[in-house]
Amino acid sequence: MLNRRLEDGIPFQWHHHPEYELTLTLNSEGQRFIGDHVGEYRDGDLVLVGANLPHTWASRARPDPAEPHIALVMWFHHQWAETLGEGFAELRPIAGLLARAEAGLSFSPQASMRARPMIEALFEADLAERFLTLIRVLLVLAEDGEATPLASTVAARYLDRADRERIDRVLVHIHTHYATGIVNADLAGIAALSASGLHRLFRRHMRTSISDYVKRLRIGEACARLSSGDQPIGYVAEAVGYRALANFNRQFKALRGMTPRAYRALFRG
Repeated sequence: MLNRRLEDGIPFQWHHHPEYELTLTLNSEGQRFIGDHVGEYRDGDLVLVGANLPHTWASRARPDPAEPHIALVMWFHHQWAETLGEGFAELRPIAGLLARAEAGLSFSPQASMRARPMIEALFEADLAERFLTLIRVLLVLAEDGEATPLASTVAARYLDRADRERIDRVLVHIHTHYATGIVNADLAGIAALSASGLHRLFRRHMRTSISDYVKRLRIGEACARLSSGDQPIGYVAEAVGYRALANFNRQFKALRGMTPRAYRALFRG
């Protein structure tokens, strides 16, 4: 567990690990990146990230300037939570929650409000009470039928250290340059692999191709811009890496089932 309090904001630090991660973000606004998901977050945002799923947050502002950005973070292993369900029938809903969270899960405002005081109390409790409180929190979240899946793919649960470091380097480069262009040969050099070796590693870990991953990142960023601002659609398209507006509209509709204009209208309504 970690009570992270930052005056200068939550930095973009792309990473992943074999533990599940439950994060409650307080007094902070910005964007979260989970796999190929890009979305806005606000005070009270509560997310469960699956094992080895790459993720990071990047803050833009804090509602109360006198208080720091706060991230209350809890980690636990899949085997630990799985054992709970095997030993106690009452705890089996937790296993279902983990299955839903492998690609990341954003909880509804109602579930977040219920869990928030328990999570805050957990960080002040003794060891035994922490354990019991975390179980209570997971059971509350397991009941949230309005929780939203985030990434489009599930990461491999197990990955050795060398491959994890390679994937981290590749993902940092992709997330830094996806709007300006990605060259697979550059990525292969960053990973110290052949082009075919990188392709196999990336698909094994991210369960998708590099090109599809980049496309979903671009459209995810476009969704964040369309839902939270008034930038012209042509400007949004170019900002996320599309030089041809027609191509942007086509790929956006293929992934979101509607045009960028219709997507923006949902939030305007």
